[in-house]
Amino acid sequence: MELPTLKVERLYRQISNLLIGCINTGQFKPGEMIPAERELAKQLGVSRSSIREALIALEITGWVEIRTGNGVFVADPLPKVSQPHADEEFSLKSLIKARQIYESMMAELAARNGTDDQRAELREITRDLTQLHVNDEKFLREDKRFHLLISEMTGNEVLRDMMEYLWNKRKSSRFVRLERHYVDNDFPLSMNRDHNDIADAVIERDAARARSCMELHLQHVYHRLFDDEN
Repeated sequence: MELPTLKVERLYRQISNLLIGCINTGQFKPGEMIPAERELAKQLGVSRSSIREALIALEITGWVEIRTGNGVFVADPLPKVSQPHADEEFSLKSLIKARQIYESMMAELAARNGTDDQRAELREITRDLTQLHVNDEKFLREDKRFHLLISEMTGNEVLRDMMEYLWNKRKSSRFVRLERHYVDNDFPLSMNRDHNDIADAVIERDAARARSCMELHLQHVYHRLFDDEN
């Protein structure tokens, strides 16, 4: 007897499929508001951040509409497909946590291995970032320069390539949509305070502080996007 292969499904997809089932059975009707994140999380026994990821996936595939500040509503009309299909198979929470672990290590190495020219360039990029106050393409471009330069300062080209790979994951439609709905207007201001702290530690060759500042920076990003996690 040949048994089927079991597929491990990410939690946000399990939640998405469950909510689709509720929509298809009429528990949540087209045009109606579904329960709030906190209530759904309590009923399902999961974190609000997992609920948020599921709702983002459902919005991208046309099952719900997220109205920032007003709630989440079932789409009307409903989409014709029966399952959500996000563009990439990875958890957004896991992406940020992976960056936190990886970039903290890189900041430490950058403080130890960066050249004087690279330290001067890092200071220049940090100054440029402080002039930007909107989370737009220009800010993201300079933000990327900042993080990639730190990876280059490790002296290891493989680490730099890995950093670009992780950074480019934020171009997924789910991550873009998550930022659009849940990042406040003062996001660059908060992030630039972190950038200054990181740059100071790296330039001063304080490896332990550079690691700590980068870890805290990515924790701040995480809290901005998923505000229920401790």
